[in-house]
Amino acid sequence: MKLLSTKILSQNFRKRILMHKFSLVEQAFIKISFLEDPKIDGIFDRIIFTSQNAVNAVLSSTKIRKIIEGKKIYCVGKKTASLLAKNDQKVAKIAQNSLELAHFLAKNYQNESFSYFCGKLRTPDLEEILPVRGMHINPIEVYTTHLQEHTVKGQFDGILFFSPSGVRGYAQSNGFENVHSFCLGNSTAKEVAFHTSQYTVAKEPSESQLFLSLKNHITLHEE
Repeated sequence: MKLLSTKILSQNFRKRILMHKFSLVEQAFIKISFLEDPKIDGIFDRIIFTSQNAVNAVLSSTKIRKIIEGKKIYCVGKKTASLLAKNDQKVAKIAQNSLELAHFLAKNYQNESFSYFCGKLRTPDLEEILPVRGMHINPIEVYTTHLQEHTVKGQFDGILFFSPSGVRGYAQSNGFENVHSFCLGNSTAKEVAFHTSQYTVAKEPSESQLFLSLKNHITLHEE
């Protein structure tokens, strides 16, 4: 089975795929750049991160890093939480996606205020749900996502997608015909659904679950 990954994979995930005799091509369809001077109008005591990119952007700023010390952090994804923990930041809640986090915060922290470190391109769940519950959320953009246009050659049996932006980058110059898409999470799947109905979604947004959805699809296909 020939796979296309729409980002450069971690060493462990790449090794796992190759050990199972898959053919693999990796091509990054997005590029991240940190904003040099993020607009900060004060930071609340409760902090939200929904991506590792936002964490890395904040950690690269000595000024912002000092400001968030000791504040309660709520995040999306185990890898995001792990990155925060490795840098001595305490995580109060880990959610699978921004929608789950939005509902958790709305249920447990009504009338509270949050600072949300994020990118210019992001899902709107938190900013749509929290204000309705009388909660204040202050988005602080610390990075931007650039779509990278590449035309891939050859036919693939499966494509690995990790973010809505990665889907958009791929779709600029490539099609979805006669190929199955494997999506890391629901937001990514929602973007893929604009182009094809041939996709599956990992039960949890992790490399392990994405690999499992890949193996399950192959098993069903072979039958």
